[in-house]
Amino acid sequence: MEPALGSFSLERVVRAVEKVRERLLRAMAALEKAGIPYAVAGGNAVALWVSTIDEAAVRNTADVDMLLNRADLPATNLALEEAGFFYRHVGGLDIFLDGVDGRAREAVHIVFAGEMVKAEEPGPNPQIGAVVTLPTPIGGVALCRILGLEPLIRVQLTEFRDKDRTHLRDMIELGLVYVS
Repeated sequence: MEPALGSFSLERVVRAVEKVRERLLRAMAALEKAGIPYAVAGGNAVALWVSTIDEAAVRNTADVDMLLNRADLPATNLALEEAGFFYRHVGGLDIFLDGVDGRAREAVHIVFAGEMVKAEEPGPNPQIGAVVTLPTPIGGVALCRILGLEPLIRVQLTEFRDKDRTHLRDMIELGLVYVS
């Protein structure tokens, strides 16, 4: 059965990107306010690094990945729920849905520092200390803490899904990753 198509709309495309940006800013602001150490990871971290070289090479993502210490999950739950997110443990993942009707693909996904996501991975996620802090005077967020370039590359190599390989190719093309 073919899906029912809606009408084409550039506004819907722009709004989809804006919703991710708003979700990222709300999550960062809530974690900053609560004093919880974090790092933006995944596609948003890749986009931030790529944008330092060529904003035309930035790819969009539907979710927000945050690296946290497991011990901070209860405080994170309180902070993000105050910001309108709802905690769920789904398919072995800890996520925060954006509102009561939020969907997993649009959620804040939690990745735990120093832990393996899957038992067969070659190594654990980086520690929280492996972050770069950027001043970000937008959206009420004073700082943006993103995963450092080297640990981000290691995560992309560890996960190595199709989208991770695409991120790696982008970073190689821009000279963020050197291949010898």
